[in-house]
Amino acid sequence: RRYPTVEIRAETFNGSTHVPVPSDSAFLKALLFELRLIDDHIFVEHRDTCSRINHSSVYSVRTEGGDLWPVLAFQKSGLIYACIPLVEETLEPRPPLLTVSGLSQGLALLLGIVDYISPSRKNEAEMSAKIGQLRNLLIQACPLGTPLNTNIRSLNSSFDDIQETPADENQPAWRSNTYKGKPQVNVCITEKVKCMQYDKRDVVDMWQVYGAVNCKCDIEGAAPNVTLSLNLPTNGPPLQDIVVHHCVTSVDPAMLMSSSAEPLDDSVYNGPYKFPFIPPSDSFNLCYYTSQVPVPPILGCYQLIEEGSQLKITVNLKLHESIKNSFEYCEARIPFFNRGPIAQLEYKVSYGQLDLSREKSLLVWVIGQKFPKSLEVSLTGTVSFGTAGKEHPTDYVCSGNTAYVKLYFRIPDFTLTGCYVDQHSVQIFAPGKPKITASRELISSDYYIWNSKAPAPTTYKTLFD
Repeated sequence: RRYPTVEIRAETFNGSTHVPVPSDSAFLKALLFELRLIDDHIFVEHRDTCSRINHSSVYSVRTEGGDLWPVLAFQKSGLIYACIPLVEETLEPRPPLLTVSGLSQGLALLLGIVDYISPSRKNEAEMSAKIGQLRNLLIQACPLGTPLNTNIRSLNSSFDDIQETPADENQPAWRSNTYKGKPQVNVCITEKVKCMQYDKRDVVDMWQVYGAVNCKCDIEGAAPNVTLSLNLPTNGPPLQDIVVHHCVTSVDPAMLMSSSAEPLDDSVYNGPYKFPFIPPSDSFNLCYYTSQVPVPPILGCYQLIEEGSQLKITVNLKLHESIKNSFEYCEARIPFFNRGPIAQLEYKVSYGQLDLSREKSLLVWVIGQKFPKSLEVSLTGTVSFGTAGKEHPTDYVCSGNTAYVKLYFRIPDFTLTGCYVDQHSVQIFAPGKPKITASRELISSDYYIWNSKAPAPTTYKTLFD
């Protein structure tokens, strides 16, 4: 979907630094190249150099007319979602991402499209029908290129039942209906932790926490005002890279200045983080953030050594003492690539149970809902393999003895930053006593522990300092 009016505005704002948007086919080819989805086997310096490591979903896409920036793009369940936000200033020098308001609006719109399409991803016919309806839906959600309602699921795919503009002039466009009933607010803080551990002296372990605050506000009125505060414990790591939903009416500029690309110091804003907003009618993410926590929740060591025709494996995991020892689930998956099926397995676990997948190429160590009192668990074993076939998994990275353990866990009622919502601090300027429910959770995401006895893909922290 192209918006000629927005392209004209971009040319006006960007001046001599403006790069025109190429044809749809040319843009798609350039984007796939930038995302390494085509020609990924060829080293291209401007795309693949180690000095250009992307920390976000914002890309600079090289086209015949120049480098097109910012392009917001990410992959989800086999689909690519992308848009080009408007930058209302010159592009040289490039403005900080936090100052480009179109990025948060574009991200909200793309996430709304993801939410609309995702339930149908297993049904190809239904997904194709929904994608076909997107053009009509975008006319309602984003007329003339400005997102007004990012909750795509709430819109009607035909023009027969498009709601009229609200009669109340104070009602914002993102409130598509008026709720009737007892006021209630549900807030959930979800933090995800990514991790790469190596157990090597010359390689720095890396981990990152990023969170989202999801809200569902059922409140009467055309434009009810709500104020919600996020709090941190004493000496808790500050929230950084904060991006807010467009329904937030005002925010302390100091909250938005802290960036994970810069070292922490005592001047960094550390709360409370107050968000006054007029909520949409449906569930939405009030804000996103990252944080630099001092330690990962689970420390691990993985050793895989080849002894003749067998592999000897050792896995040690330790839950950090500051982490709540109460999981909904916790398991370690140990895949074996570029090999045949597991023909023989001998093992010993200090805790939990070990299962072999149906394909006989994956070990699943189910630790359960608690670590033992020592907070440490271990697995040792020997594995031998049969003849490899086409049905067995292959991986270009995990060749030779390069291998990993991937952790999957969820800890309810806990966040790694300690971030929480004080229910008593939630203010609702609407009639009736509201029911307020707050929850939080920590979930693993791409949590890898690499074999310390073999080479592994690394990211050196010195590149960011």
